[in-house]
Amino acid sequence: MYLLSLGVGHIGATLPGPVYALLSGLNAATVGIIALAAVQLSSKAITDSLTRMLVLGSACAGICYSALWYYPLLMVVGGITTMSWDTWLVRLVGRYKAGLERRRRRRSIEGQRGDAVAGDVTLGDTVQPSPTAVRRPGMSRPASERARPRSPAASLQSGAVAATAPNGSYMLSARLAMAIVVAFFGTSIYWCRWWPALQRDSLTKIIASFVGLLLVRSLLHNKSLVLSLFSNMYLAGTIIFGGGPVVIPLLREYVVQPGWVSPRDFLIGLAIIQAFPGPNFNFAVYLGALAVRSTGDHSVLGGFLGFVGIYAPGMILAFGVQGLWRYLRTRAWVVAALRGINAAAVGLIFTAVYRLWEQGYLTANRSNGQSLAREPWWVVVAAVAYSSTCWFRLPPAIAIIIGGTLGLLWYVAVKHK
Repeated sequence: MYLLSLGVGHIGATLPGPVYALLSGLNAATVGIIALAAVQLSSKAITDSLTRMLVLGSACAGICYSALWYYPLLMVVGGITTMSWDTWLVRLVGRYKAGLERRRRRRSIEGQRGDAVAGDVTLGDTVQPSPTAVRRPGMSRPASERARPRSPAASLQSGAVAATAPNGSYMLSARLAMAIVVAFFGTSIYWCRWWPALQRDSLTKIIASFVGLLLVRSLLHNKSLVLSLFSNMYLAGTIIFGGGPVVIPLLREYVVQPGWVSPRDFLIGLAIIQAFPGPNFNFAVYLGALAVRSTGDHSVLGGFLGFVGIYAPGMILAFGVQGLWRYLRTRAWVVAALRGINAAAVGLIFTAVYRLWEQGYLTANRSNGQSLAREPWWVVVAAVAYSSTCWFRLPPAIAIIIGGTLGLLWYVAVKHK
């Protein structure tokens, strides 16, 4: 990725026609691959109607608006929604439904009694409430009700959360794990040492200092691009949840919107990294190296900061949460919140598909990108990449290379017909 950034950094403003066709084919195939990832991850994230609505709502909200703070907020809202539903609202809804059912059964019994009296039939000999209508204390539940599966929300209410304990040989003590998590958030106190309200000795203020890092960065008049780059990568690495494709819309917002990396260079790197092995997080090296070119600093610094900024938070928090997970996994509200965060994060992958679709077609006149729908051939390329990977188990790298080849064939057929 770093070597690729060196090459892209020396590309001129205008490229040869075949190169634009090649890149457009790669981008179209990448859209198909990411769309497949979105569908596959959503099938795992959707466990009930609520998570289905969260995936849909997050995708629609991400398409309509984008900002530095917006995507993390959507995931937090998703977590609060499932946590509130599973730990509180589901009980209210259950009691309301039970009340409606009792009233319905009462009206049904009263109607049967009225019919019996009207027909001069003894009520005690003819009208017998169903076992499910009247249940006295101590009576066993009918077999049909005992066999009814419980909903995920009901399982969470009882605390019956299935989770496999990690290998004990790698388990940290709870005290050491808490120290790691507190130290992770507490490091940003250094950046906010002149902010008195954030220097109190409480866990709440320490966690708030992490947000303070981003707040102080936004309030500084002479912001360093290097500091801003590291902060953006640090934030992306902290909040990424739900799989590698989730990082794509975040990184695009954090480096393209400020003007550090052009949309064309972003699309070039994205198309190529999809054909490379390894996680999408490696994309941060490419973006960091390109971002610092205009500052006069060496591109190695940008690549290094991008790498550390996006990888360090996840690694630190993984060690810290590992020691606390044996306690957290027994808390229904924790598992419920993670369910909503995951669903909202998966919805953002559909946002990435839309935004890449709208800027994947590159030409000499529109090097910043335009919609793939302007040329039907790119729609075909995206569909081929999706179907070949989904139905025929073609490796994504091969599907993207085929997309680039189809782009060159399109150029030969259309431009030299």
